[in-house]
Amino acid sequence: MQELTEPRDRLLLGPGPSNVNPRVIRAMTMPLMGYLDPTFLKVMDDVTSLLRQAFGTSNELTLAISGTGTSGMEAALVNLLEPGDSVVVGVNGLFGGRLADIATRCGASVTTVSAEWGQALDPAAVEQALADAGQVKLLAVVHVETSTGVVQPLPPLAEAAHRHGALFLVDAVTSLGGVDLRVDEWGIDACYSATQKCVGAPPGLSPITLSPRAVEAISGRSTPVQSFYLDLLHLQRYWITDRTYHHTASMPMIYALREALVMAMEEGLENRQRRHERNAAALRAGLAEFGMRPVPPEGIRASPLTAALVPEGLEEAKVRRALLNEYGIEIGGGFGPLAGKIWRIGLMGESSQASHVLTLLHALETLLAREGVELASGAAVAAAHRSLAEE
Repeated sequence: MQELTEPRDRLLLGPGPSNVNPRVIRAMTMPLMGYLDPTFLKVMDDVTSLLRQAFGTSNELTLAISGTGTSGMEAALVNLLEPGDSVVVGVNGLFGGRLADIATRCGASVTTVSAEWGQALDPAAVEQALADAGQVKLLAVVHVETSTGVVQPLPPLAEAAHRHGALFLVDAVTSLGGVDLRVDEWGIDACYSATQKCVGAPPGLSPITLSPRAVEAISGRSTPVQSFYLDLLHLQRYWITDRTYHHTASMPMIYALREALVMAMEEGLENRQRRHERNAAALRAGLAEFGMRPVPPEGIRASPLTAALVPEGLEEAKVRRALLNEYGIEIGGGFGPLAGKIWRIGLMGESSQASHVLTLLHALETLLAREGVELASGAAVAAAHRSLAEE
């Protein structure tokens, strides 16, 4: 028999996935049931109710799509866009670019509003693009850009979209469960996320919510949604209204998502956000002792994901490999114009722990010193301790 590779335990401090609490893992071992079993349908009801709390919405169409965050991105766009529709997409990193790519594949006329990687979108530039594009169906932006660690202020963009009669779509893959997000209060019409980051579950589902205005837009399409599997009105009938079979649900993942959301509500969303902020502040304090500063300016730095410039001349990939091979800790590198220049360090969900910050900083100090970076021994860990003590 072929020898199989055994997966290894890792401390996951990259851009995702993140570590998962044992409670969530145990939930995945609950008994399998039929996809229309009355008990399982009640589990699905629990998930939709908890997701509404997490999103900050009363939207009826709130559910979890089978697939990772990109399935939520694709579902939102293929349902809301028809060939010839005009869409404005904010691009200040990799995932804004992916939104524009998928919108183009839907046959939409795409206008992009760009900002430098590491900067937020300029609301005035977005407003101008909406005005110039004429009758716009949709404005799409990323809340936390995982490639840069930028958190995008959303209310001004929602207001601009609605002034121009457009729907407002938000990618919350990295923000849901870790950053303040208020779908109804901020006027977000469509919002999707993923389970493997701040939500605290394994990868495999994409939570999504749509406002009544967005549902009306889908219901009024002149062409069928091009994807049967991602057709949100069909999925709504299975998850919420008629209980009509659509596809076989991934029960273990739904069990995991429910348990992760229960844990989030037990902690309290505001407390959870403060935990992410506190640990991110400690990490940044420690990294500063290595001469590393975050890419985004203050005020738009996302707490779940810190993108920090590595010391000049450092073979950053070599250090990341050593960190993984010698310490079992994963962090991420950069994409696009930031490739080879930054580390992306995630403190998301279960992985956002003060002890993990200290463990990482201690390991990095050893590896950086080995690479010839001049450091004050123990300074990074001490700085993180001071930051944590200030809270």
